[in-house]
Amino acid sequence: MSHSPDLPPTPPHQNSPAAAPRKLDVQQLLNNNRAWAYKKREDEPAYFKKLAEGQSPAILWIGCSDSRVPPTEILRLGPGDAFVHRNIANVVVTTDLSFLSVLQYAVDVLKVDHVIVCGHYSCGGVHSAMTGEHSGLIDNWLEQIRDLRRSYKEVLSRLRTDQQREDLMCELNVLQSLSKVAANGIVQGAWARGQRLVLHGWCYRLSDGVIRDLGLVLDSNDRLQGRIEAAMAARVRPRG
Repeated sequence: MSHSPDLPPTPPHQNSPAAAPRKLDVQQLLNNNRAWAYKKREDEPAYFKKLAEGQSPAILWIGCSDSRVPPTEILRLGPGDAFVHRNIANVVVTTDLSFLSVLQYAVDVLKVDHVIVCGHYSCGGVHSAMTGEHSGLIDNWLEQIRDLRRSYKEVLSRLRTDQQREDLMCELNVLQSLSKVAANGIVQGAWARGQRLVLHGWCYRLSDGVIRDLGLVLDSNDRLQGRIEAAMAARVRPRG
């Protein structure tokens, strides 16, 4: 017997990371979607009608493409709450038209209040840049992180373990990306005309699901470079 379009399909499998199969039944994805849409309509009949009327997210999230870091889920947000740009290792490249288009639309059109650059520990892109592994085309994308690693070579050499070195690089990569967002003409223009726009640098830990605030919050050009340098210095300062 076939399902009516208005009836819920077979309930989806539970989303358990430990039990998630490598091979996925594509039809099950469509069934999952129908079940989700049905439940949403059941809980809030006007939900999709409101969603179709437009978006007004308060934040732009710039993060890593890693499948284990879904921004709206880890922030407990829903559709329409966050404008999202993701790439390998949350790198901000000033010539990347995709990134620039997202930033311009978020700031000038959607007028988001916050831009969050969020990296994550145990990042495969950072690991590749640290170890010198060759992965093809992506090597060009990661060159910015390799340059950063070379800049902090002495600091990194003082750390005891590879994990400590990679964790620090994940944090420094976020702060460098955030500094590039702050220096961009789109953000500079918003601040110049008095638009409220606050930039944040965060790092998410996969092993406990908690986001770390890296202590760099930028809301104007006032002492901009000094605040960025202070945040970077705080990260490399010996701890404990």
